[in-house]
Amino acid sequence: MPSLPSERPDRPFSHGLFTTVGIDVGGPRKGFHAVALTDGAYAAHLATTDAQELAHWCRSLVQARVIAIDAPCRWSRDGRARPCERELRQQGIICFASPTRQAAVAHPSGYYDWMLRGEALYRALEPSHPLCTALPIGAGPCCFETFPHAITWHRRGGQALASKKRTQRRELLQQAGIDLAPLTSIDWIDAALCALTAHHAASGGTCVHYGEPETGWIVVPH
Repeated sequence: MPSLPSERPDRPFSHGLFTTVGIDVGGPRKGFHAVALTDGAYAAHLATTDAQELAHWCRSLVQARVIAIDAPCRWSRDGRARPCERELRQQGIICFASPTRQAAVAHPSGYYDWMLRGEALYRALEPSHPLCTALPIGAGPCCFETFPHAITWHRRGGQALASKKRTQRRELLQQAGIDLAPLTSIDWIDAALCALTAHHAASGGTCVHYGEPETGWIVVPH
């Protein structure tokens, strides 16, 4: 399936500002949806099925400082939900349980293929944007796992409803001054919400993380 071209950026990528990227991860056919924010405002977006193309876009074209990704950054070690996922559930935040890699690959219907695409993306980004291992985030480029439902839950005081996710998440973006016109699907909305979380973290905003580094953090704004 051919990649869709990125839009011409509406704002220039100035060295005086910094850019963050949020990425919604889908399966092999759906691919990746990425939104770039420069100085916290919409700048560009890209849809592609190619993890290497997306990594190049993040690294060389928009020159992202921090990238937030809606996909597991680590696999389960024992077949149980990762610590970050268990901690989310303890808060009442419903989330997927990541399987072991072997279980993901062996699934007969390809149910976890989107997680395998996420794995490919983290690998493509690792040379320039390794996983964040400390908060607050330092000056160097990095990436981290995030989760739009958890972002919404935190920003709306625990009032996050899956049935109203499009409306609630659009409202959060609108409150932050994000241009909603290019965000025509829930994939773009989620990518933009991830990018806004990356901007919050890169700007020194208070974040919380669920889990621990060995099995993966999920980072959200406080």
